[in-house]
Amino acid sequence: MADSNITKNALASSLKSLMEQKPFQKINVNDICEGCGMNRKSFYYHFKDKYDLVNWIFYTEFVSHIHVELYDNGWDLLVDVCRYFESERNFYRCALAIKGQNSFQDYFLEIIRPLIPIFLSDSLNTSEDQQFLLNFFYDGLISSLIRWLSEENETTAEEFTGHLKSVLLLFAEEIFNNLKDTPSAPQPE
Repeated sequence: MADSNITKNALASSLKSLMEQKPFQKINVNDICEGCGMNRKSFYYHFKDKYDLVNWIFYTEFVSHIHVELYDNGWDLLVDVCRYFESERNFYRCALAIKGQNSFQDYFLEIIRPLIPIFLSDSLNTSEDQQFLLNFFYDGLISSLIRWLSEENETTAEEFTGHLKSVLLLFAEEIFNNLKDTPSAPQPE
């Protein structure tokens, strides 16, 4: 198993290096293998294609290292998630640009979706409209996260999550104020 991980990590490193040099669509398995001195047979023993390798990188570097139970609140988890993405921004900028049937974005969204309620647990109260709110904030958070990772900018993970928290709290305050100012429905006699 150790040799298998060495091979997979070498292929991953080669792909990440290539993704900094040229668009993903122009990278082929031969390029990846040449970058780490391996042959195509070794590549296909471990991965079905280059898309599978991108997903493996995300899984081994991100998913397997996120331990939700270690966090006291959702915001600290979100900050750490964003710090990780910031440290690997070049890879994710390229990976999120992959379009088509094997798009990385689909896999990314599938993995991130279950984390959204955890991120928001400190800010949302339970209500009958909670699923609507979760979907609303999921869409906004994911769009913001993808935009932040995809664009050339200098915003740090802390600044990005600070902006998210400010917007969420402003939104929550506005809802609270509207509810407070709305007259109660007449009570049946």
